[in-house]
Formats: sequence, C-alpha cells, structure tokens
Amino acid sequence: MPRGRPRPLGCLPESVGRSLLFRFLPFLRWLPRYPIKDWLLGDIVSGFSVGIMHLPQGLAYALLAGLPPVTGLYSSFYPVFLYFFFGTSRHNSVGPFAVISVMIGSLTESLVPSENFLQSVNGSNATVNEELRDAARVELVATITVLTGIFQVALGLLQFGFVVTYLSDPLVRGYTTAASVHVLVSQLKNVFGVSQGENSGPLSLFVVSGGLLAPKDPWFILPQIIVSTGISYGVNLKDKFGISVVGNIPSGLKPPVVPNMSYFGQVAGNAFAIAVVGYAICISLGKIFALKHGYKVDSNQELIALGLSNFLGGFFQCFAISCSMSRSLVQESTGGNSQLVWVVTFIATLMLNLDIGLAVSVAFGLLTVIFRSQL
Repeated sequence: MPRGRPRPLGCLPESVGRSLLFRFLPFLRWLPRYPIKDWLLGDIVSGFSVGIMHLPQGLAYALLAGLPPVTGLYSSFYPVFLYFFFGTSRHNSVGPFAVISVMIGSLTESLVPSENFLQSVNGSNATVNEELRDAARVELVATITVLTGIFQVALGLLQFGFVVTYLSDPLVRGYTTAASVHVLVSQLKNVFGVSQGENSGPLSLFVVSGGLLAPKDPWFILPQIIVSTGISYGVNLKDKFGISVVGNIPSGLKPPVVPNMSYFGQVAGNAFAIAVVGYAICISLGKIFALKHGYKVDSNQELIALGLSNFLGGFFQCFAISCSMSRSLVQESTGGNSQLVWVVTFIATLMLNLDIGLAVSVAFGLLTVIFRSQL
C-alpha cells in the first residue's frame, strides 16, 4: 500500500488483531505455555477442593438470596466455566458469594414477597404456594443477573476499571463486614428453629434480631424435629399419607430462558450496585493474590469476565456472582496456580452432581478523598 494512503478499516495489522484477541481471551496467551509438570497436580487438587466447597456454599447462598437451592448449583456451574476463558486472576474463586446473595435476597423479599402467593387450604388456613413464588423469584433474579452483566461488560469496554480506586480497602472491608452480620442474623432463625416473617429495608436487622430475642418454645422442640424427621423417612409418610416434606434437589440442567425485560426499570439501580460491589470484591482479591505471586490482573478485563459470566448465566437461572474470599484462600493454599483450576472445579461440580449501605459508604469514601486532597 502506498505511503500516506489511509488503511481501510477492515484491514487491521495482524499484530493488532492478535493483541485484541489475546486481551479478550487471556487463556490463549497462558494455556500454550502451561507448565504441566510444575502446575498440573496442584491445579487438580485445588480444583477438586474448591469444587467440593462450592456445592454446599452454592446451596446455602441460594437460600440467602431467597431462591430454590438448586439455583446455587447452577451459579456454581456456568460462571466457573466462562471465567476460564475470560478471567485474568489465577486465584480468584468466582461463583456465589454471601454479600451478593444478601443484596439479591433483599430484592426478592421486597419485590416478590411470600404474601403475594398465599392460597387457602380447606377454606380456612392459608399457606404459601412455594412453587409459584420460587418461579417468580427465579425470573426476577435472572433478570437482575443479566442486567448486572450488561453493566459490567459495558463498564469494562469503556475502560472504567479505574472506578475501583474510589472504593478504598477500608470501605470494602467495612461493607463486607456489615453484610456478614446480615448473613449471620438472617440464618439464626434456621439455627434455632424460629418461625419468622420476611423483613427487608432499613432497620430490618433490628426487627429480625428483636424477633429472635422474643420468648420461644421449650428446649425439647429440637429433639422432636430430629425424631419426627427420622419417623418421616423410615415410615415414608409422604407416599403413604401425603405429608409434605422438603423433597429432593432436582437433577439435570435447565434449558436457557430469556429473562423478563419488564423488570429492567425496577431493578436497574440495584443491578448497578450489585455490579460495582461484585467487581470491587473480585478486583481487590485479585490484586492481593497477583502481588503475592508476581503477576498482573487486568482490571478492565476482569469487569468483562464477570459481566459475561453474569450475562450468560442469567439465561440459565443463575444469580449474580462475585469472588468468594474463603474459596479463593482455599484455592491458593491447596496449590492452585492458574485458571485451569476452574476447569477442574467445573468438572468436579458436574460430577458431584445492601444498596443503601453501599451508597452511603461510597459517598463517605468520596468525601474523604476530597478532604484529603483539599486540606
């Protein structure tokens, strides 16, 4: 081509095209150079360890989100596989995370409350139709997850990875610590066998705590539950007498379903908050591990990786994911060295068959930056 003539848009240099391909698919760069002898055994051990840990956490975090437990397995399945192709952190464990589950749970309880699905039994007593309620909540959360992914991918393509600099370590730690208190309190009713209604919104923590401290039934309730559960299983009360039980976790995978886009206007702000919090936690953990082990994490590519995992996962009834601190530490401590751990985790999983608080903390963090720069 003569010098000075502009190059056609479709004729990018081969080096530029390869650079873009390696940037958006980082596994193409490191996988051909993978040191099998040095890393493979550690990645296999770490992958199975994290995979086994993924299963109970996925079930528990689905309950935190107000969803059927099986959705936690879906969220431990699809995003893990996608992150292998697009992620840049060798040690981050993507999947269900307690903080994100609590944020989603507050939405499911406020937008799709159980009271909307009451049905009369024998013309007098009213019970919740859990099947209809769970279906409505899964539809809502799938929409939130897809929208969260759209926000993250858009921010990544627009090179907005720098926004994490406005989320200081004290801010992230304070937010996650407060969220962990919500997680703890929300599960106390299950630990002590207390029947309690759903509460969400400001000061809901104190409402739940007050209900837990109210006078309760005698201590022998727990032995009664254990004995009755054993009798139910041994005598097969469900089939013989039609008594309802929890039942089995459904097996198999669901076909993809298009989310209900009519929810977009209602949950856009919440989805953006989930996108920012999920990314902030992932990039914070990723940079800690990268600094310790001597490699770099691309902040913008991490946004895209999380976004694609959420966007595509939403079509398969997954809820929004982030990076788990506990699983990431297990992955590192058990010898994980690369993203290949995620393929092993994926196989292991397959075989083993707070918005207001965030806004206040970000505003406070920005104010401290302003004060420090001006004083």
